Parts: sequence; C-alpha cells; structure tokens
Amino acid sequence: MSLILHFLNSRLFLCLLVTLSQHCFAFATSKPTIGLSLRAVLDDSPQSPVYLIENLTRAERVEKLIKITYARANYLDLVSRPNARVVPDNIHIPILREGLFYAVVFTIGSQQHPVKLLMDTGGGLIWTQCQPCKNCFPQLIGIYDPRVSASYGTLPCDHPLCHGDDRLYHCENGECVYGVLYGGGASTIGVASLESFHFYISNTETKTFSNVIFGCSNDSTNFSFQNGYISGIFGLSLSPDSMASQFSPLTHARFSYCLVPFRDAMPNAIILRFGEDIPQLPPGQVQTTLFVNPPPRSYLYYLELLDISVGNHRIGFHPNTFNIRPDGSGGCYIDSGALISQIDFNTFGVSAYEAVLAVFEAYYGSRKLQRTTNFQGLELCYENPANYHDFAAITFHFNGADYSVDGEYGHFFDPVKGFFCVGILRGTTATVLGAWHQQNKRIIYDGGIHGLQFADEQCINDVL
Repeated sequence: MSLILHFLNSRLFLCLLVTLSQHCFAFATSKPTIGLSLRAVLDDSPQSPVYLIENLTRAERVEKLIKITYARANYLDLVSRPNARVVPDNIHIPILREGLFYAVVFTIGSQQHPVKLLMDTGGGLIWTQCQPCKNCFPQLIGIYDPRVSASYGTLPCDHPLCHGDDRLYHCENGECVYGVLYGGGASTIGVASLESFHFYISNTETKTFSNVIFGCSNDSTNFSFQNGYISGIFGLSLSPDSMASQFSPLTHARFSYCLVPFRDAMPNAIILRFGEDIPQLPPGQVQTTLFVNPPPRSYLYYLELLDISVGNHRIGFHPNTFNIRPDGSGGCYIDSGALISQIDFNTFGVSAYEAVLAVFEAYYGSRKLQRTTNFQGLELCYENPANYHDFAAITFHFNGADYSVDGEYGHFFDPVKGFFCVGILRGTTATVLGAWHQQNKRIIYDGGIHGLQFADEQCINDVL
C-alpha cells in the first residue's frame, strides 16, 4: 500500500487531469460534445530522455534532441510505407524510449489499479502489462490483473479491428491478439481487451470511461523502462485504436495544444484540449489548411505544402515538390513528437533542404556574419554579434494558409558560446513541421473540417 501511495504522490507522478464541460456524458446513449483537457508533465524518471539531458549543456541538449528527432522520423517512415503491415509483427520502432517524453497516470478496472503509460502521438495501441505473465519486465507498481476486475472484457474476433482487410489485430485460437516488435529487440504480445479507464478530475475525484479498447500484454521483453513505474504505452495517433480516435465521437474529432517556448532547449509540460475545451480564437487571426490523404497505413497529419519563404524571399518551388512519392516517402506532415523540423533533402528535381539553407546562408552572408563550426548537428551556424537581433523568419506556404515562424523560434541560440544555428534538420524521407517551429502557436486538429487551424498565442497562459 505504501508503494502505491508513493507512486501516486511522488514527484514522478505525472497526472492526467480531466476537466469536463457541463454537457451530459454517456457512451451508451446520446453523443454530446464534451470538453476534455489532459495535462501531461515531463517524464523525469531515470530512463527518460528528459532525465538524461537535464544536466547537459544547452548545446549538448540540442544534439540529444536531434538524435531523438531522427529516431522518431525513422520509426514513422517505417510504418508509413505502402508495404508496411500493422498486423501482426511488423511495427519496428528504432530507439522507442528515446522519443517519448511525456507520461500519464490513471487507474483501470473495477479495482482502480494505477498505471503509468508513456504518451506516443505517433502510435495507436494503448497497452499495459497484465497478469498472468508469460514474460513481463519488472515494474515498481503491481502489474494489473484482469481476472479480479469486474469491468474487464476481451475484444471479439468479429470486431472490425480484428477482422477484415483493414484489421489491426488478428484472431488466434478464438482470441483477438496483437504482437508488436520494436527496434532493438523489444516486443510486446497480448490480448486486445476492453476495460474502464478512470481519469483524475481532482485529487479525490475521477471520471470513468467504459469499454475502452486497450492491449493487455502478458509477454513483453527488452524494454528500456523496466524497473520503473512505466507499464506500457498510451497511443494518441489517428489510428482507430488510439485514445484520440476512441474519444472522437464525443469531441467532434477536435484536439488542440499550445507549446510553451523551449527555454534552454528543454521541453515543457503540455495540455491537450479536446472538443468544447478548445478556446475560441478571433476569426481574423485563425488560418486554416486542409489535410491531404496520407500514405496507406499511415495515421499522421499530412498537409499540402506548396512553397517556403525565408525572410521576405519566396523560393518558388514547383507545386509538386512536396507531394507524397509512390513509395510513401515525401510529403509534409505536422508532428509535435518531432522536436526539430526537417525539410526533405530528396525532393524531385531540386533538394528542398539545400535550397532553403542556401537562402538562409545568403541572408546572413549579406549581413556579414561569420560562419562557425563549433556545433555539430545543425548545419548552418554563425557567430552571434552583440545586440544582433535580425534573425530571418521562415514561412511554410500551405494550401490556403501561411504558417510563419518568427526568427526567435526558428533558430537555436547558445549565449554562453556566442553562436546561433538555423533550426532545421536534413529530412531523409519527408518534410516535418516539428515542435521547435510550433512554439507559441495554438494548434488545432479539426477532424470535422479535415484540416489544421493555427494562430499565434502566448502559450505560457494556457493553464488548467
């Protein structure tokens, strides 16, 4: 019991706070719109990326974030190719633990068993370890046992997620099961299940959601977060089994966040807002661009990128430069899990990455700034003269909307060593609008209009 109390009250407790509007809520009958806010604080456990970078210098942190960004890009590329299969054992995620910063805590089952899961906006399956274990990694909180939960059930084999051409799981010996193989040899196998999830509204109250689809894993090996409180993954992608998708009838498929600037190259806590809890923005300040169809089996938010400007110079790319290629590579998508934006190096005809960096180079060359090679990771870096503030903005010209990033949020600065770098990585498979270029912007994913909305905002004021 003392271990459970420690789990719930220690500084590692990364609470998931749920605030509901005054609308009636029910799964079984009506489908009213609700407001839902999830506050996910950084996972600072000894195995987490945040723990590993908090004692590093600013430059060392950025180098670490670059490695994390590339690891995530490799994972998303693997699951976005047309020949990628989601069932049963073909999801390969290089350096899985490296790319997951946030964790949420809630309870499951009639016994309200506490679980702590790592958030993954690029993954779908929600899973936690379950008894009886065939092969489970050690965790500091007891492993959930569905046999003592009156609200537990299994997903039937005739469920759409387990049956048909678009299934995510498969039926084996009368059970709907899944198996996921991660890079580095980690894997999890289990039974697709149904259970009640209890989210914290306050320190003493919870709100219950019944029949949530999740994975009950009884065979998990080689995970780097063993011997801690983490027991699984909390998927938030567009996949039909993710938490975001399962709540979409109640939230009108709308969710939003606002990223506080990364002071000293450290990510901050985030608040995910759903449905009615998304703030209303002044019409004159909101821009909208529609999503485009992703590659088969991809659940990412692809956008129609037409051109890019640096400062006041519009490059003039061919309209097809950023299209998705036949092999599933290319295109442009937004991903808050990618810390640093990437521009595709392998675009047809001309390398978009090289073209963009050439304009940045010309911009700072015209201002007589001196190149520096003191930093490894970002290609274009300069000595930063005293009182220099003329940093070039970058604008992504989407179909119907111009997404402008102020120079303050488009560069990495090291005031101690006196240099700055253009905050763009070489993309090997696609162009990615990452979190670095989303600072101080309200981002709204709206499935109702099948589009992305955005506006400038002081995100430090986005609180529960």
